[in-house]
Amino acid sequence: MQTLVTDLLVTLAYGVVGVLLMGIGYVLVDVATPGRLNELIWNERNRNAALLLASNLLGVGTIVVAAIVASEDDFFLGLVGAAAYGILGLVIMAAAFLLLDLATPGRLGEILVDPEPHPAVWVSAVIHVATGAIIAAAIS
Repeated sequence: MQTLVTDLLVTLAYGVVGVLLMGIGYVLVDVATPGRLNELIWNERNRNAALLLASNLLGVGTIVVAAIVASEDDFFLGLVGAAAYGILGLVIMAAAFLLLDLATPGRLGEILVDPEPHPAVWVSAVIHVATGAIIAAAIS
């Protein structure tokens, strides 16, 4: 029974770190795009904004999973690693977004929340997911 309780507490700790990192990712996407992200997605049903946010969350989740797996049953190392690599991933995702913005005619944030589907959102989404995958592979 002690093992079950310990495992549940460890899982809870990893879950909290993962959710906090995804919350930071949400804020970063919200800052990078014009308008309020929650209104764009939930009220206006903006698919571009939803895909952009979803790809960011998937990238962060991939990093957290890799850090947990790489921790080799060392709880402290796994927790600190998940937080550190997650923050690093978010920084790199933000830098990649800024670089893509420089290469894009107009303001990328405005394009990505346009009500009409736009191919640029797929490019940005792939950058988020690929960044998460690259960092996850580096952790292993």
